[in-house]
Amino acid sequence: MQVQERTMPALTPELEAELRDTARNLRIEVINMLAPAGSGHPGGSLGMADIFACLYFGGFVRHDPKNPGWLERDRVVLSNGHICPILYAALGERGYFPKEWFKTLRQVGSHLQGHPAMHKTPGVELSTGSLGHGICGALGMALAERMSGRDTHVWALCGDGELQEGLPWEAFMAASHHKADNLTIIVDRNDAQIDGTTESVMSLEPFPDKLRAFGFETIVIDGHDYGQIFDAMNRAQQTKGKPTAIVANTIMGKGVKFMEADGYKWHGKTPSKEQAAQALKDLGA
Repeated sequence: MQVQERTMPALTPELEAELRDTARNLRIEVINMLAPAGSGHPGGSLGMADIFACLYFGGFVRHDPKNPGWLERDRVVLSNGHICPILYAALGERGYFPKEWFKTLRQVGSHLQGHPAMHKTPGVELSTGSLGHGICGALGMALAERMSGRDTHVWALCGDGELQEGLPWEAFMAASHHKADNLTIIVDRNDAQIDGTTESVMSLEPFPDKLRAFGFETIVIDGHDYGQIFDAMNRAQQTKGKPTAIVANTIMGKGVKFMEADGYKWHGKTPSKEQAAQALKDLGA
């Protein structure tokens, strides 16, 4: 496949409308996957739908669904692997695999496991689940791609609760030291984890200042504002000499009223049949 020229995507009113509709469809797919499975993580998956819509449908990720192993592709690594339903929804919608697979989420032998499995699911770059490991793997990819001479950008997504561990900060320090400017960390800053708010469990603040102190070009955005998302992702691709961190302030369970109201309680709880019907109604399914 011929190498695609890297461009700076522009957000037009027409594209924004398309992306919002895409994100809504991705959220619907998440609910339709999780409710029959009876287990999984809806809150973070719904909260990151706008980010995934921009990455995969807004022109930021250079990829080829028909050739997942294409050497010139960009890499997307989901370090907080428990929100894989939103990754699966995006990959399925982009044609990496048949959407019939959505019905098999978390079943024994399924291609769509409860955490991303790179040898089972086309488009998954790294098997993740042990929090913090994906960030380290993404840094390794970024450095290896730079050594190869390829114009590859690595997007590593992680949760804010995940950053209470030490491993990510070691990777951040190394990324800055090696001037990994082809690496962008996107933090799902929803202030929610399984035991409560991140600030009550183990405070991260002043979070952006810490990232800047570690040598990152740090951008704080509303993770549901498409203009801010586009500006941040374009800035990340243009930044030279250091890695970029996008702190995306998001709402847990975005789009579903009762999940938004209960926040962290929907970190790892799936909706009942009745709740799923209400969630789909909220999403306009």
